[in-house]
Amino acid sequence: MSETTDIFEQNDMVSDRGMTLAWSIPDIAKALKIEEKDVKEYFTDGRRVSFLLERRIAKRLDWALAESEGAGYDLVDQNGRLWEVRSITRGGVYFSPSKDVGSGRSYTEKGFQDKIKSLAGYVLCGIESFPRIPFWIIPATQVVEWKKAGLLGTQARVSRTKALELLRKL
Repeated sequence: MSETTDIFEQNDMVSDRGMTLAWSIPDIAKALKIEEKDVKEYFTDGRRVSFLLERRIAKRLDWALAESEGAGYDLVDQNGRLWEVRSITRGGVYFSPSKDVGSGRSYTEKGFQDKIKSLAGYVLCGIESFPRIPFWIIPATQVVEWKKAGLLGTQARVSRTKALELLRKL
């Protein structure tokens, strides 16, 4: 199977609202020797699929990957600006540092401010739409505007519905 099959490139699209990455569920299931339902489960789990999304987006945009998984960003554009890839999951999307999200961790406004200042922006991926995952490139300034307007939750997190609403208004 070549890299030009549906699993990777064919049917990727660009629209006025963003770009789309497309995969073939049957081809992935066959290549990995797993059930199609397991492919769907994997690709709609933001923690699991982020590794693949980062690489697909880097290749698609001709950007570089972060030097390490522990970096405070995921991608570097052609101008050396830093970007974070985030999945819009069933539970929504957050803009705070990953270290502030999860069991036993807590959001801090300083953490959010430091994070947003370190980035050019976010690449938001609508993974619930798998196998056609739309993604949007959102400048940090837009996220700051949303926060100042009270459109992000108190922890710089929004539901999936709210995230998609904000993206539609761009």
